[in-house]
Amino acid sequence: MNKLVTISREYGSGGRIIGRLVAEKMGIPFYDKEIIDLAVEKSGLSREIIETAELRAKSSISYSLSSAMAFSEGFGKETLSMNEKLFIAQFDVIKQIGETNEGVIIGRCADYVLKDKPSVTNIFIHAEREDRINRCVNAYGDDPKTVENKIRDLDKARANYYNYHTSQKWGYHGNYNMAINTSYITDEHAAELIVQFMNTRIYKD
Repeated sequence: MNKLVTISREYGSGGRIIGRLVAEKMGIPFYDKEIIDLAVEKSGLSREIIETAELRAKSSISYSLSSAMAFSEGFGKETLSMNEKLFIAQFDVIKQIGETNEGVIIGRCADYVLKDKPSVTNIFIHAEREDRINRCVNAYGDDPKTVENKIRDLDKARANYYNYHTSQKWGYHGNYNMAINTSYITDEHAAELIVQFMNTRIYKD
């Protein structure tokens, strides 16, 4: 059985929670903030800079994954911006995780970084806005007065980060093997559905 999965998610949809449940059910590593730990260790960049990489992503698409792939081989790194160096640090870590062929990776363009691996399953988690607001307030502890702005800003930041680095559209169905709307399913059942899908899907070379 293939045990490599990426999860992209709207803020407040429960993607991180579901990802952790999938990792527990399959007995495989879970990578979210852990990618930051590994990127800090590998790159020597500060944790604070890497943690805020998504929020500082540019809205224009002038730098793509193809550039990152070339620079990650050691060519021209001195000419890169800080944002580009941040992406490459996480890019290298995700590629290393992909070589193990197991793990649940949350966000960070992992679906695109690993797009050439036939063993990977890419999931997109989303939900209705009202349900996302309720989860953010009741489960995450967000301020009810500002939660809608937070959802909008974080979704925009994630979309900008993804679109900028991949030249693809964040959330577009063609980028994923499965999309789940958690307004109509529990987190537990969503995780079970992902595991079942991975067990029964057709893997193409």
